[in-house]
Order: sequence, then structure tokens, then C-alpha cells
Amino acid sequence: MSSTIMHGSAKPSTDVRSTVTRGHEDPKNPFLLALGDRVRALRSRRGLSRKAMAAAADMSERHLANLEYGTGNASILVLTQVADALGCPLAELIGDVTASSPEWLLIRELLEHRDEATLRRIRESIGEMLGTGGGNTARSPRVALVGLRGAGKSTLGQKLADDLGFPFVELSREIEKCAGISVGEIQDLYGMNAYRRYERRALEEMIQIYPEAVIGTPGGLVSEAATFNLLLAHCTTVWLQATPEDHMNRVTAQNDLRPMAASTEAMEDLKRILAGRAPFYSMAELSLDTSAQPFEPTFQALRHMVRGAIQRPG
Repeated sequence: MSSTIMHGSAKPSTDVRSTVTRGHEDPKNPFLLALGDRVRALRSRRGLSRKAMAAAADMSERHLANLEYGTGNASILVLTQVADALGCPLAELIGDVTASSPEWLLIRELLEHRDEATLRRIRESIGEMLGTGGGNTARSPRVALVGLRGAGKSTLGQKLADDLGFPFVELSREIEKCAGISVGEIQDLYGMNAYRRYERRALEEMIQIYPEAVIGTPGGLVSEAATFNLLLAHCTTVWLQATPEDHMNRVTAQNDLRPMAASTEAMEDLKRILAGRAPFYSMAELSLDTSAQPFEPTFQALRHMVRGAIQRPG
């Protein structure tokens, strides 16, 4: 079997590191365009700049750009490297995860063309059936704040916890306790996949330890479906939203531009990350725009919203 995904008369690459078969591919090929869209969406969802993604996949930025724009016909080995760097199955990357068995195909047919509200009810029912947690109908007093860095999770979260008489727990700090090193060191030494494993373990421990808490979550937690499912099942979730400009201004004030620090187009990177994650953030039960008002009115709106949701008297 050839190690290259062929199109037209393109010849297999003799270099497994080469990501593009130039000259014969059709840049408008629908499969290559869709593949590029998936790579770009997965990269944005995980908060990776193109430079960081290229380094993780052991490929050049130019070749990654060609792949993302649908003009590069990558070998199957390079696609495997890209999938590894993104921490996803190759089948998900090429868009065929639901064709792995007859049961998957039948389930996919049943779910196809259902609206988001119906799919959510189905997901919650499946969670209940499998014992992994479904809909959070009881509105847990374990409140999790989700959103991109700079949304106000730390400042609003601490004040909300004080108001409720709950502990305030930042999941990033718990991850560092589990690993014994900083978040940056985990990612630098062991990679993003190891970080996501620590993130899941820290969340599991927090759910066991804290029946009541306000939890500030890392912005990229929604990138890992299993971890996000766990959060949705065991916490009352609140999406703290903000404009891209406010996100950027706040993280700049904190001297923290991760993961945009290596990019010369930080605002565009931030907008892409936000666009990739917004559909997942929007699955939270509650949402609040932290850009709409000054801090104190914003906090009061959050306080009222959360107290009403978890039925704690004000």
C-alpha cells in the first residue's frame, strides 16, 4: 500500500517528512480543502499557534500552511504526525471516525441532521445509560467557570466563592500539584497530551474532594471531549464571555500571552482560538458577558445568576 494519499497523477513522495506533492494536485480538491479546515479547526481549538503546531508535528510552517489551505497533498505518515501533535485519532483528522464499525455507521445515520438541542438530550441520555454522568439536572453547587483566558474567571471566581462561602479552586494549580511541576514545564517536557492527562486527573480529584466549590478552569479544557463531558456532568457551568479586545488587553496586563506569545499576529491567533472554542463554551448551562459592564455590576449579575441556578438563598 502506498504511503501517500494520491490525487490525480500526483507521484508518491520519497521523503516521509515531505508534506506536499507539488505540481499535479488540484488546489480546489474538496477532500484536501475539508482536511485543511479540520486541521485548522483542531489547532485553533487546542490553542496552538501554527509555529508551535509545526514544531510538535516535526514539519515546516510552510508545509503546515499548505496543508491547512488545502493546497498540500500530505503523505499518510505526515498526517499521522499531525494527528499525534493534535492529540486526536487519525480517523478524526480525515473525517471518518464514525465509519469504524457497522454500529457506528447505524448510530451516525440516526443522529445525522438532528438539531443541537436534540443531540444534547441524546448525549445526556447516553451519559446516564453508561453511568458516566448525563445532564446536570440537579444544578450542582460545584460551579465551574469556563472561557478563554482573560474572561475574568480568576477575579470573578474568587469573589463569587467568597460570597457563596465556597472554596475557590483554580484547576491549573491542581494540575501542577498532581504533576509536581508547573504547567509550562509539563507542556515543554512531556507535551500537550501529557498535560491533558494531568488535567483530567486533577478534575476527577476535585470532583471527589469538593462537593461545593467555585472552579476556574483552563481555557483549553473544552478541547478534550472526555474531560469536558466530566465537567458538564458534575458541575454547574458558566461561560464567561468577553470581546477579543478585552481578552487581549487583560492577558497583556497580566504579562501572559500564551499560547500567542510566539506569534506576530497575536490578535488574529486569539480570534481563531476563540472561534474554535466558542461552540464548546456555549454548551455551558449559563453564560455572562464580562465586557458589557464594569466589574461590580458584572459580579452582581454573576452572583444573581449562580445563586438562582443552584437555589441558594441570597
